[in-house]
Amino acid sequence: MLGGTIGGVEITPKYIGKRRLVEIAIATLATDRALLLLGVPRHGKSWLSEHLAAAISGDSTQTVQGTAGTAEEQIRYGWNYALLLAKGPSREAMVASPVMRAMAAGTIARVEELTRIPADVQDSLITILSEKTLPIPELDDECRRPAASTSSPPRTTAIKGVNEVEQRP
Repeated sequence: MLGGTIGGVEITPKYIGKRRLVEIAIATLATDRALLLLGVPRHGKSWLSEHLAAAISGDSTQTVQGTAGTAEEQIRYGWNYALLLAKGPSREAMVASPVMRAMAAGTIARVEELTRIPADVQDSLITILSEKTLPIPELDDECRRPAASTSSPPRTTAIKGVNEVEQRP
């Protein structure tokens, strides 16, 4: 992404901007922490997050697009109601969200336009980001991200309101 020379081959930079920003973003993700990119529109936050996810996880498609109408099911999980009625709550009847699929695979999920998502829906991310687990109370189970290769403590992203996000150590 930043360019450089590998094995005598010159790689052109794909990101033109503050090199240190990208280095910090990579270090944050490498230490199993959540990354929050804030800034004014049209400065490449989505592009950068998509390419970081692809470079680190090999997949950038596990994405939730935030809007005022984003429901909690789009972040956590939903249900196939035909299977739910026929068989009751089960993993088979569950419809995993991109966040849940990424957690199960140990890859990166992206949430675009976080501040557009209603506060009560944003709250569902707190447990996911701080505990690295997604509770499934209907099944008395959870979806847990596989153990990370580092033992760094997670940084919690606390959602204060629709347009406010606070970082806590």
